[in-house]
Amino acid sequence: MHMAIPRIGIGMDSSVVPLRHGGLSLVQTTDFFYPLVDDPYMMGKIACANVLSDLYAMGVVDCDNMLMLLGVSTKMTEKERDVVVPLIMRGFKDSALEAGTSVTGGQTVVNPWCTIGGVASTVCQPNEYIVPDNAVVGDVLVLTKPLGTQVAVNAHQWLDQPERWNRIKLVVSEDDVRKAYQRAMDSMARLNRIAARLMHKYNAHGATDVTGFGLLGHAQNLAKHQKNEVSFVIHNLPVIAKMAAVAKACGNMFQLLQGHSAETSGGLLICLPREQAAAYCKDIEKQEGYQAWIIGIVEKGNRTARIIDKPRVIEVPAKEKDGELW
Repeated sequence: MHMAIPRIGIGMDSSVVPLRHGGLSLVQTTDFFYPLVDDPYMMGKIACANVLSDLYAMGVVDCDNMLMLLGVSTKMTEKERDVVVPLIMRGFKDSALEAGTSVTGGQTVVNPWCTIGGVASTVCQPNEYIVPDNAVVGDVLVLTKPLGTQVAVNAHQWLDQPERWNRIKLVVSEDDVRKAYQRAMDSMARLNRIAARLMHKYNAHGATDVTGFGLLGHAQNLAKHQKNEVSFVIHNLPVIAKMAAVAKACGNMFQLLQGHSAETSGGLLICLPREQAAAYCKDIEKQEGYQAWIIGIVEKGNRTARIIDKPRVIEVPAKEKDGELW
């Protein structure tokens, strides 16, 4: 009897393709974007973390190989190019090394826009990845990085634009904005690797990473893929300190509290059994020194996601510690 290979195909965040070789699958993802911070080294790290994030969202902990994709802007002078490009590449490579993998190739082109990205590939056995379709009623939703990266990056750019700055200076100081920008960079450059490893330990039922479509966009996408008739309800929004106030001061521009603000290299949004979630968050904090939050619940429904009317905003960090980011 001929059995079709179960082709997972376009998994949610990565493609998962069964190989000819018994029981193995190729898990692969690619991503690239434009620079959003002014430090080229950090930009390289963020780009690499962002590429790897899609593997981590599938519970894949080890990456076998990475390629780097670099578009060098025609608008850069030769001098700028000679300084900026090696720094971006070093940041990307350092992040790959931190992930226990290495960059073995790629492609560099000249292009009107500067772009940075890459490809991450892993060959794995079925127990090494978690298909994101097993949420059950009673599960809770955990988020492993705070929201507000886009707001922080924009607010930082506005320090030099008086007409923009005047709109938000009533709710934040320049110092607040610089701190938020540092926090955003630190958060974006952080790998979701430990978060992915702990998904196995605490029996996660599925996950996705929070990036360009914002928290709600990605939550809806995850909900849509579930086998069971469930819906996600989000009650809590952990946000980089002061960024909720900035978003509000800008009217509806970011839609941060509505869940539509784009994130870059955001956290994993994970469905966990209720009785495991607190332990998961505690373990992440122990291993990484960073918080994770229970932000919502899985209830019976028709595979949609929503944020309640007046969600609780959690300022991250809750209070300032001298000389420390978080």
